[in-house]
Amino acid sequence: MSEGIVQKEIVGRVTVLTMNHRPYNLVGPTMYRALLGEFDEAVKQGSRAILLRSGLRHFSAGAEVSLFPDRIAREGKSLIDPLEVLNAFETCPIPIVVAVNGTCLGGGFEVVLACDYSVVAESAKIGSVEVALGLHPLLGGIQRQVMRVGPARAKELAMLGRRYDAATLERWGMINLVVPDDKLDEVSMSVAQELAAGPTVAHTATKRLVRVAINEGLQAADEAMFELQKPIWASADLKRGLEAFDKNGPGTAVFEGN
Repeated sequence: MSEGIVQKEIVGRVTVLTMNHRPYNLVGPTMYRALLGEFDEAVKQGSRAILLRSGLRHFSAGAEVSLFPDRIAREGKSLIDPLEVLNAFETCPIPIVVAVNGTCLGGGFEVVLACDYSVVAESAKIGSVEVALGLHPLLGGIQRQVMRVGPARAKELAMLGRRYDAATLERWGMINLVVPDDKLDEVSMSVAQELAAGPTVAHTATKRLVRVAINEGLQAADEAMFELQKPIWASADLKRGLEAFDKNGPGTAVFEGN
């Protein structure tokens, strides 16, 4: 595993990125730039999924608040463009699975919301706590919470600043899956490997179509389908899938990601 605040390990077709920014995996320009660089590298190296996790006791205690005075002086302008960060997560052509342990607050929670699939340890505590500083979520958290759980819950999360247990957020539809603490690594890797074994071209198109639907609406997504699906029809994996279905039935294809 490589060294640094984000450590990298390649396990088969999965790039595992382990945040190790002591003491609390605080997110900010340093963490974001490290992650975004590793996303690009994972794609270039041919990985077909990314697993994002923490190597510390907690996933992330939030943002680097020591940088906020500088942001105030800049009239709210960030040291890194939040749109650049969100776009990097959401336009990454391979699925991003996130494994959440311990405490996951503020900016750490927003990182989770930007990923494609979340596996959360049952003891984890998660929340948008920025209100305690006189803020609200700064990296797209509010609008992504609205999309997942509706405006009433999103306002509750941002305005009350409470910490929630994983089971509650799973019940609301905020996260994908809650697992026992001792199964977090196993299950999150299993999900990442399952996605990595799938038809990567189709997964890329799925991510793009979801983004259109969220940002532009249902009609725009319907109108975008034809163009976004063109790479699927041209993919070798589709041919493999159809041939395997014809010969051996559904679920027998071995995809290669192209």
